Amino acid sequence: MSVHNELKRITTETLRKMKFDSEKISMLTAYDFTTAKMVDAGGVDAILVGDSASNVMAGHETTLPITLDQMIYHAQCVVRGVERALVIVDLPFGSYQSDPQKALDSAVRIMKESGAHAIKLEGGEEIRDSILRIVNAGIPVMGHLGLTPQSIYQFGTYKVRAKEEAEAEKLIADARLLEELGCFAVVLEKIPAALAKQVTESIDIPTIGIGAGPDCDGQVLVFHDMVGMNKGFSPKFLRRYLELYDEITGAVAQYVNDVRAADFPNQKESY
Repeated sequence: MSVHNELKRITTETLRKMKFDSEKISMLTAYDFTTAKMVDAGGVDAILVGDSASNVMAGHETTLPITLDQMIYHAQCVVRGVERALVIVDLPFGSYQSDPQKALDSAVRIMKESGAHAIKLEGGEEIRDSILRIVNAGIPVMGHLGLTPQSIYQFGTYKVRAKEEAEAEKLIADARLLEELGCFAVVLEKIPAALAKQVTESIDIPTIGIGAGPDCDGQVLVFHDMVGMNKGFSPKFLRRYLELYDEITGAVAQYVNDVRAADFPNQKESY
């Protein structure tokens, strides 16, 4: 592959074509410039500026507290670090559920103020009018079904969703609806692998799985989980590619020792 092709911007159309060509799509989260630069350089297809920033960056227990202004700030930082990947931003809780006009205003603010390429929101039939309003304004929308963390208090648990037939049928219907409404892709979170396969085969838009088995068109993980910066979080679906928590705390301890021993800075490191 030539350098020219490697640097070619990924678009929503690229992802559709990848599904059509049976090429798997890779997606990771990023919330800041430095991480976005590294993730993009690593060759990921899409970067999600997730409302998981609420947990990972701000230390909240859920994704609910993060505001639209905060999401825009994180998105601005990420966009500055990205040359190739498609950047998708979560609409935060409360910015789209109740009123289609508010949903559109929120999406427009993200697109205008951050320079991101698309937005993501959670839900199916319940938010159809909001999705329609945003899509009709020419803003690309990624859906999100299955475990929807913004509804955590409604479900009361982070367990696997759609195990029962009624919920599974609704999920399939919602996925088809999202496609009809004009969404370009849909995240499937924590649902049985067989159901994710069924959904993936029944729609023409790409599915991106997290805890949804190997048959989705692509996969997404939270960056901090994937590189092992979060010590206590080990769900079944997570594969850790590094153990950065230990590496970083070890490096900090070494630095502290060197400073205390007057070993840092040495002569070479002084002017």
